Amino acid sequence: MGKWTDESANVIQGKTIICFASGWDYHPTSKHHVMRLLSQHNQVIWVNWHASRRPRVHPTDLWSVVSKLRQIRRGPRQVSDSLTVVTPGQLPLPGSTIARKLNAMMVRRAVRRVLDTLPQRPMQIWSFAPDVAEMAGAFGEELVLYYCVDAFGEFPGYDRALIERRERELIARSDLVVTTSRPLYEAKSKLHPEVHLVQHGVDHELLSRGLREALPCPDELARLPRPIMGFVGMIGEWVNLDLVADLARLRPESSLVMVGPELTGRGPCAGLPNVHFLGSRDHTLLPAYLRHFDVGLIPFRHVPLTHNANPIKLYEYVAAGLPVVSTPLPAVEAVEDAVWLAEDVAQWATCCARAVRRNEPMARLQRSERMRSESWPARLDQIGAIIERILGNGPIKTPAPVLTTTRVPEAANV
Repeated sequence: MGKWTDESANVIQGKTIICFASGWDYHPTSKHHVMRLLSQHNQVIWVNWHASRRPRVHPTDLWSVVSKLRQIRRGPRQVSDSLTVVTPGQLPLPGSTIARKLNAMMVRRAVRRVLDTLPQRPMQIWSFAPDVAEMAGAFGEELVLYYCVDAFGEFPGYDRALIERRERELIARSDLVVTTSRPLYEAKSKLHPEVHLVQHGVDHELLSRGLREALPCPDELARLPRPIMGFVGMIGEWVNLDLVADLARLRPESSLVMVGPELTGRGPCAGLPNVHFLGSRDHTLLPAYLRHFDVGLIPFRHVPLTHNANPIKLYEYVAAGLPVVSTPLPAVEAVEDAVWLAEDVAQWATCCARAVRRNEPMARLQRSERMRSESWPARLDQIGAIIERILGNGPIKTPAPVLTTTRVPEAANV
């Protein structure tokens, strides 16, 4: 994660930040990186918010319900001296007005119990959840920030019309809306005067370890045929497993490795000898896996969810020095010798072959250096400058740099 220096933290420090987000124990995402960093200079109360959709009769959802009940019974959990995770009781009935009122009451009570144990400080609400409008103003906070990272209505199981209406209610009660992709920015900027585009960052120090250290090859990769083409992240309905399977059949000499929690079945990949599902791995172990990948993959489907996404894995792959092959997305551009874009399986196979040829050590170092300035502290400096202006504490500062891409000729994409 690196250290957020006192000099750069001169705006967002000495606060109590109440964060509403999905489960702390889930696969690490931008909210985990942001809150861990903020906790270096602030007290953070992470509220596990689990009332956005009605659970399905599905093993994944049933296990999640059991897990949440255990967390509620366990009470607040101290992750560090400055970061507390609390799971209030909530009824996952987003369409019920009565349930929302009960949830708001239970959440306020649970958060105030934690607040009573902390010294009094200026408070802010940072919400990664789109449907917490009832929480705005509940704690005498100086600022409400909605950190919009996805088109939530497009997730499986969500009531699109309901969640989008609830999101508009939160935006109306927010002081600042941060978006992480151009499509999200364009959509939300119509709803609020303080909407800003702040792209994702990367923990360059961690992800580039494999370029500085001879990290041993994980056992699961040691005996696989090369090249190894790898994916890291949640394997949900937005991942094009049909494309992965077709690529595996077209390149049987290669190994395709999928690292991350499986939210759906393996579908057409089930039984293919050169497709390997490894399950979740601790984020701190990723450098060893990425060091021994030859290509990083982003095989997303063309759906509204991915159209609005800004995949963190792009930043992580490049920080590790990997060449990347991706589905064309608004947030992913072709970058010479770093990112290749491909549509059908034939283009994917061609681009992967070109990427493998650009996997030599010097090329990996050069790619990684491009990401050195794309850090999470730089992103929070950018947000901090906006907050400083909104709170009336100073002028607008020069924003931190965002991901710089250079579009290459179309012929280089395929």
